[in-house]
Amino acid sequence: MKKISENTGWIIATLTIIVTFALLFIALYANSVTVKVNQLNIRSGPAVTYSVKAKAKHGEQLQVISRQGNWIKVIYKHRTIGWVASWLVTNGHIKDVTQLSEATVVLDPGHGGSDSGALSANGREEKTYTLIFANLVAKKLRARGAKVIMTRHSDTTVPLYKRPQVATTNSANAFISFHFDSSDVANTASGFTCYYYHAGDSKKLAQAVNQKMTDLPLTNRGTNFGNYLVIRDNAIPAILIEGGYINTDRDFRMIQSSAYQNKVADDVVAGLQAYFKTH
Repeated sequence: MKKISENTGWIIATLTIIVTFALLFIALYANSVTVKVNQLNIRSGPAVTYSVKAKAKHGEQLQVISRQGNWIKVIYKHRTIGWVASWLVTNGHIKDVTQLSEATVVLDPGHGGSDSGALSANGREEKTYTLIFANLVAKKLRARGAKVIMTRHSDTTVPLYKRPQVATTNSANAFISFHFDSSDVANTASGFTCYYYHAGDSKKLAQAVNQKMTDLPLTNRGTNFGNYLVIRDNAIPAILIEGGYINTDRDFRMIQSSAYQNKVADDVVAGLQAYFKTH
């Protein structure tokens, strides 16, 4: 009888420990956040000046320990404790986007306001045409059900550093910045290029869009690495399109052409669709 009592006590104690750990586990995972950017730095303290202890990937979950201002103390993979910026994570799970109707896309018409951008031979400003192209792409994306956010809607000045923040704040799935090239000597260069800074998803996005830019009257210069702030300091897949050389007469005639504008816009939309299908 004594032996049975001892066994019963041992079983109850074991079950109590199991239940306690299970409840702790559930409580821990119930208070979690999900990484909403491609790569998230987990730092040793609540500021960007602290060293990076680990890097979490898009969609991974982090268990919350506490919060301090705009920073969250988390546990990563059951072993690493550190701090992450609250604006780079979200509550709950992130659904993978596989089609345009599920996507949030940020379009960035380059320059604007006091920043005219490059000039054509007759003094036309780059900022005018970046907005035209971005508006066309926005219209076509919305027609396919995508959510589109513009970094500017009119001829206004938007600081460079604020443009990537629009993508992060809105948990966007892609960011495209529109520009036009300019050569040191007029009429010496031609063609369009898709730039990326980060290898991985940004490079894949650049390739997907560039591959759809076919049958255009200008030379396709392919994809290339570009050290541009709006794509370098971007936490989501981001590319920059140089749609032709504004100070090359032939290119500028195309840039002004509604046929070219619409064809480029159609190709960008098709490239985004292809990217989301295979991403």
